[in-house]
Amino acid sequence: MKLYYMPGACALAPHIVANELGIKLDLIRVSMSTKQTEHGEDFLAINPNGYVPALVLDDGQVLTEVAALVQYLADQKPEAGLLPPVGQLAHYRVLEALSFAGTELHKAFAAFFRPGTPEETKEASRELLKKRIGFVDNLLAKQAYIAGETYTIADAYAWVVLSWARIVKFDLSAFAHVQRWQATIAARPAVQLSLKEEGLA
Repeated sequence: MKLYYMPGACALAPHIVANELGIKLDLIRVSMSTKQTEHGEDFLAINPNGYVPALVLDDGQVLTEVAALVQYLADQKPEAGLLPPVGQLAHYRVLEALSFAGTELHKAFAAFFRPGTPEETKEASRELLKKRIGFVDNLLAKQAYIAGETYTIADAYAWVVLSWARIVKFDLSAFAHVQRWQATIAARPAVQLSLKEEGLA
């Protein structure tokens, strides 16, 4: 399988999940400004939406969107427990957390990376992030991980998104439980390996 990525972007989440599971991915870097891969391919021919991640399966089919990719990868090795079985409430807690990471956290950070975003829009995003990260902090005051007491694919996605706080200079010092959780996730060997492979270690 091939994973099209940009260092530190949300494609880092499926990259981490693959390393957690011991699934080998061929990593192909993409320039978001030129929409070209490091090998000179037209990335728009792979994902017409023009953003990472894109996962090309062994049969040539393409999957996009972080939540879909991490679920697909977890389903390749269900015995690892990164996504509880369908039918268990724990499964839907993970889907709930994945949705929250994508729609509430990821989207709120997007304003800071979009060229030409007005300052008032960025300020509104900061205020929204305070509320949403506060919600996560309250969750983590009661449980070890985003979706419960077990590390799952939701933690990988949320961790990547919240790592952007440093880039956009969003202060997390008021969120002690989030900071504790971030340090726990960062110490995982699969996370360290993924950062190294993306040139971020």
